[in-house]
Amino acid sequence: MKPFFFTLFFSVCFHLAFAQTITYPVASVRPVTEEFYNKYKIIDDYRWMENLRDPELKKWVNDENKISNQFINRASGKNNTYRYIDGIANVIYKDPVKKGKYYFTYAYQNDYDVPALFVQNTIKDNDPTIIVDPNFISHKDKIVLKDYEVSADSKYLAYEFSRNGSDWAEIMVTVIRGQSLDDHLVNVKFSNIAWQSNGFFYSTYPPVSNMGKTQGQTVYYHKIGTPQSSDSLIFKRNDPNIRFNFLTTSDSRFFVLSEHNPNTGKNNYFYIDYKDAEPTLKPLLLNLKFAIDVIDSHNGKLIATTLHEADNGSIVEIDPANPREWKPLAPSYSEAVLMKTVPLKDKIISVYQAKLHPEIVATDYDGKVLGKRSFPIGTSIRGLRGLPDDKELSYSYQSYTRPPVVFSINTDNYVSTLTRPSTVRFDYENFVYQESEYVTHDSVKVPILLIYKKGLKLNGNNPTLLEAYGGFGVINTPSFDPGIVYFLNNGGVYAYACIRGGGELGNQWAKGGKGLNKQNSFNDFISGAEYLIKQGYTSPAKLAISGASNGGLVVAEAAIQRPDLFKAAIPVVAPLDMLRFENFTVGQFHTGEYGSVADSAGFKQLYNYSPYNNIKANVNYPSMLIITSENDDRVPPLHSFKFTAKLQSRPVQTNPILLLVNKQAGHYGTGDNSLVAELEEKASLYAFIIETLK
Repeated sequence: MKPFFFTLFFSVCFHLAFAQTITYPVASVRPVTEEFYNKYKIIDDYRWMENLRDPELKKWVNDENKISNQFINRASGKNNTYRYIDGIANVIYKDPVKKGKYYFTYAYQNDYDVPALFVQNTIKDNDPTIIVDPNFISHKDKIVLKDYEVSADSKYLAYEFSRNGSDWAEIMVTVIRGQSLDDHLVNVKFSNIAWQSNGFFYSTYPPVSNMGKTQGQTVYYHKIGTPQSSDSLIFKRNDPNIRFNFLTTSDSRFFVLSEHNPNTGKNNYFYIDYKDAEPTLKPLLLNLKFAIDVIDSHNGKLIATTLHEADNGSIVEIDPANPREWKPLAPSYSEAVLMKTVPLKDKIISVYQAKLHPEIVATDYDGKVLGKRSFPIGTSIRGLRGLPDDKELSYSYQSYTRPPVVFSINTDNYVSTLTRPSTVRFDYENFVYQESEYVTHDSVKVPILLIYKKGLKLNGNNPTLLEAYGGFGVINTPSFDPGIVYFLNNGGVYAYACIRGGGELGNQWAKGGKGLNKQNSFNDFISGAEYLIKQGYTSPAKLAISGASNGGLVVAEAAIQRPDLFKAAIPVVAPLDMLRFENFTVGQFHTGEYGSVADSAGFKQLYNYSPYNNIKANVNYPSMLIITSENDDRVPPLHSFKFTAKLQSRPVQTNPILLLVNKQAGHYGTGDNSLVAELEEKASLYAFIIETLK
């Protein structure tokens, strides 16, 4: 008993001593007062932190990182966090994807490099060839490959990459079985690559400095072997906030461009039919109050998915000659949400999400179901892709505790065959996956997934991690997480709540946590915590919460609104000063999700839930590890800086408030960098959780 007592005593003393003796770097208070609607006076003490080049801010950030790393390194070493997570990470190759006649996959050449892109002739090829090595693009910057597309003849590969985690990107071109070309496009942002003939479509934005607003998207066509200055302008609007998406169909017949106007909420669609005598861009559908997503063509018709009159999504056929008359190809299911659709020559293969588990469904072009396969709860299907004539499609299957396993599915008999096994150093079947639901304050039932180790005694005192996303209609698709395995094997319970704002239960579910309904997301999350406590899984002293991006907002706001429920909170790359969010980078694109200070109702909504603006002077909030990235130009790090400074400045705050700023990283954290950096960030999060919940 003595060794156990000593360990327990040391753990408690370490945590309490650190919390009580920590001395935070001093952040200057420089009040800026702003008045809204002749009624609300907002005093912002840390507005100066919005200047990311401020020398005082840079020193403050470095000092904050030193304190955080000190805590995390001690906790990780004592709890063997990094070594355990590194030992079971099992990340070598990512999912092989067929594009043209080749298969492509990302792979780590070593633990310290970012993934390179490899090409192989068949899905079972065990000797892929490297085609794009980020290390040869730059020796100074961290290069991350973002996207790639193959020309129709499978001769060329255009690939898109970013530097140091930024959303700003560049495009280069190489011959798939040959040499790189001189083509080099810059100022690319939020763009896909759509090949047509001997070139491709892409989009740019005018360059802005630092965290300036992203506005003024334009669509261009680039011809291989020519300079970017000679590219053809395809589409542009005077309104700088209008956004475009585009694609070319797999048969190269159609180019389709969609236009969304955030001011009116309406959508326009245009197309080029390259079988016309003189192919030109012309209207397809105009002034729609809803959206469609054209994915390919079939027998001269466009295949699209839509939420119009189909809350969970439906598949339709659109004839460009008569675009207002749609033919339904697959109905909207009441219990399953459409995730992905692959049109083939004589059938359609789709992935649906039925609450917490996926299904693959095959239908013909009259909507008749030809085959179906269901997968267990807490799993996901990714990478399903192929050309219309393909007789097999590849996909990967994974869960939170099981690494990706690659299968191919026969498109005639729907039998799946294992093509790339994965090995692990733990028993991935030693975990219980439990599907449940809880009732919120307004009597809405919210699905929740619970995972814990077999045989675990649920005694109300289990360390528990609750996560959610709850925004933009995003549907959670589980992915293997060695950090969760580590947490579960340390007696933890993992929970994921499908709160409103996400798309797990359809479009209306997403709208229920959007705009003026945003508070529902926070309420749902808080109700999830109350459920876990009431049902005897955990207690407030043993409950941690974490989320990234919009999920980080949910986590931070839950901790601010109900600090009594949580021991620890980890908001990652989160928007936190919601009154200022739309002033930077892409914030103005998301006012439909969050609201805008430009109207009084939107301002009041934002003011009531903005975590930064609702910190109270007399509350000791839960311990927090606030994680951000220095080059995040999606959610600028200034949000985390200001939030941290305000929390730390109050004498009542005795629970630790730590700020961890990832260097040379963007919105996806150190996942933008090497495998080692990614695992270090994961270990930091779980070391903090394990140590704090002791």
